[in-house]
Amino acid sequence: MVNEISIEDDTSEETPKGSRRANPMDVHVGSRVRLRRMLLGMSQEKLGEHLGLTFQQVQKYEKGVNRIGASRLFDLARVLGVPVQFFYDEAPLGAHAASVQMPGFAETQPDESYVVDFLGTREGLELNKAFARITDPKVRRSIVDLVRALAGEEG
Repeated sequence: MVNEISIEDDTSEETPKGSRRANPMDVHVGSRVRLRRMLLGMSQEKLGEHLGLTFQQVQKYEKGVNRIGASRLFDLARVLGVPVQFFYDEAPLGAHAASVQMPGFAETQPDESYVVDFLGTREGLELNKAFARITDPKVRRSIVDLVRALAGEEG
């Protein structure tokens, strides 16, 4: 009987009360908030102070768990020094929009969200900042060539 109870407990933990999947657009907007905050070297706590929020609330926005309302998004844009559109740049197409073809837009547009994902990591941010401080164009070119060679990419 104890085993039965523990099995039931395990299954109830798999679907927590009130669980829902984060909307992909909320996740994207939150990741753009995180990217910009990190590019500025600002902590979640500091951003929260500017907005009158706790760092936990900022954390939930960044993960897409909590949806960001229009007025909050406007405040975020002001504090982070970007236009509101920044948060929607490179946004994924929704299921309904993916089936609609826009005339004049090529389907072969490269998906470069990996760049945003990379810059959202601590290593990506550190690498980007350090690379930007290199002033000699020849050294910068050599570094790009080195990284391409290490990645096994030609050209």
